[in-house]
Amino acid sequence: MTEHRNNPGTGQGGERRNHKGRQRSRGQNRSGQPRQFSKAAPSQRRRSADPARLTAFRVLRAVSRDDAYANLVLPAEIRRAKLDKRDAGFATELTYGTLRAHGTYDQLLAQCVDRELSALDPSVLDALRLGAHQLLAMRVNTHAAVNETVGLVRDQIGAGPGGLVNAVLRRLSEKTFDEWITELTQGQSEEEAVALRHAHPAWVVRALKQALRLHGRGDDLADLLAADNAAPEIHLVGLPGMAEEAGQKHLAAAVEHGAVPSQLIDGAAVFRGGDVGRLDGVREGQLRVQDIGSQWIARALAEPAVQPAEKWLDLCAGPGGKASLLAALAAEFDVTLTANEPAPHRAELVRKALSPVAERAWNVRTGDGRTIGQDAPGPYDRIIVDAPCTGLGALRRRPESRWRRRPSDLAELTVLQEQLLDTAADVLAPEGFLAYVTCSPHPAETVAQVQDLLRRRPELELLDAHEVMADVALPQGAELINSRPAVTDPTAARCVQLWPHIHGTDAMFFALLQKTD
Repeated sequence: MTEHRNNPGTGQGGERRNHKGRQRSRGQNRSGQPRQFSKAAPSQRRRSADPARLTAFRVLRAVSRDDAYANLVLPAEIRRAKLDKRDAGFATELTYGTLRAHGTYDQLLAQCVDRELSALDPSVLDALRLGAHQLLAMRVNTHAAVNETVGLVRDQIGAGPGGLVNAVLRRLSEKTFDEWITELTQGQSEEEAVALRHAHPAWVVRALKQALRLHGRGDDLADLLAADNAAPEIHLVGLPGMAEEAGQKHLAAAVEHGAVPSQLIDGAAVFRGGDVGRLDGVREGQLRVQDIGSQWIARALAEPAVQPAEKWLDLCAGPGGKASLLAALAAEFDVTLTANEPAPHRAELVRKALSPVAERAWNVRTGDGRTIGQDAPGPYDRIIVDAPCTGLGALRRRPESRWRRRPSDLAELTVLQEQLLDTAADVLAPEGFLAYVTCSPHPAETVAQVQDLLRRRPELELLDAHEVMADVALPQGAELINSRPAVTDPTAARCVQLWPHIHGTDAMFFALLQKTD
């Protein structure tokens, strides 16, 4: 009898190819049984990348390799691939879902790989994460999830890693997400188990839990984590004060195309209709994407009676979201805004963001905000310090950031926040207003900073930020702001903490202070 070492076999005993040409991996599975034959013969396997999955893969590679932001890269990749609305939606969910659950999927994949994940080629690991999300969190059947991911790998990386990816994903598909989580969380603390299930680092879960308790919402942790993992809505603002009310007209046109007017504040809308870049006014900058919480705070700072010829300052203006709205409001009140940004390339973004507004209403300074007293000393009647922070309040919009940040980042950031606040207090005019804002609810970056500032600066008085936010809100927004829970900390009680699961905004913090004479 002829020996068939190198020929397809009949699938008997140790042969690796059955009579249909389907192949079986070498060795045994974890139960000691021979591995199963593949679902398809080699000639039937996908060897090209599906465009939607390829788009998601390219975004993941940009995030992993270049520290890019997915929300900036994804729209360009969707346009590059010329995806229709359905495929664009699939690519968006696959991209953001994979990035959100990155850390959790890595722990699950580690149970299915016979080496450290760090030993894998980074591009292969990104492909495995995409496959994991399809298997465990999307309505994609197992065969399609595995076959399409292997095809992507063969097309973009090479034939060699295809077998590894196939084997790992098939092993992963043997259990549901809940079954994997139950297995991996045995013996873990409650916080560690919650962190793994909801795809947040444990230190972030602890910080959010502490912040919720501080603001009287100690039972909301699961709701907040779920909101962090939900697909974010797009918020729009029509800039006020434009020629012929262009901003509001563009906002009204967006509503005709499916946007829903905000129930919280005027001049804002929620858009769920796809590529916002296709809306009229976005390219011109008169209609802008900006979280409603950010809009709300900017309008609140401009709420107390504005006097003629006031000088306003945005101390940390880049990339220009709040600054553009503040500049438009400044133009309406016939006052001027100085927008400060230390990084030259981001200062250019600020100029571009402010360009739709009359130039008489604004100017841009490029420099360290901590030195503004040297060449632009003011005094300023209204100052917003939207300080650099951990960004824990925008995890739903920047899903990759939860895995980039480390607890050690707090030390550097809180020192910078303190220095910027002291600079702002130095250049604030008597009776002037200072808004301290962070896109993070972390107590060390919010209430603790305000408490320390008040100790250092007895000339500052902490106002009740709820009152000014309610004054610029629509009835539903005012009701939400005023229906705050009882808070024992007196500083926290006078500050506003927005939440995605309650207000539908990023978890932004807002404190409003006034300088006494």
